[in-house]
Amino acid sequence: MTDTARVQAIHVAAEQGEPTTARERVRALAGRGLEGDRYCLADAEAGDEPDERAGGTFADREGSDLTLIEREALEAVERDYDIELEPGVHRRNLTTEGVALNHLDGARFRVGDVVCEGVELCEPCSYLERHLAEDGVREALVHRGGLRARILEGGVLTVGDRLEAL
Repeated sequence: MTDTARVQAIHVAAEQGEPTTARERVRALAGRGLEGDRYCLADAEAGDEPDERAGGTFADREGSDLTLIEREALEAVERDYDIELEPGVHRRNLTTEGVALNHLDGARFRVGDVVCEGVELCEPCSYLERHLAEDGVREALVHRGGLRARILEGGVLTVGDRLEAL
């Protein structure tokens, strides 16, 4: 990871299938997800069902608290496959730069003040290809689809936050 590893963009989608919304900052809730995102676990203290997520294709999958993708991977997809993915359409929460996310699978890392643990690679799925109606997206993102992560210690994520391995 370089000293310049940063968050380039933040996106959330309140409901499954809705377009993502760009944010300058968002609260990351330990063990729950990003506030306002479809994958954020409900608040049991507020009387919600403890395992209830707002909804999403992978709501039951471990590591749905936070998803990340590299800006460099998106540039490679455009260069190698002539597929341009506009900001946020990739459905990942954080777009990063200067970090090889595949190397963080199984590792703990910090994004700003938020501590995370990489759970698994975010390999592309047929849902994304259907959602975008763009043939070849799935193939183009193999091993470039990003990382799923668990949020261990919450805080506020902000565009420009530094990423570092722990």
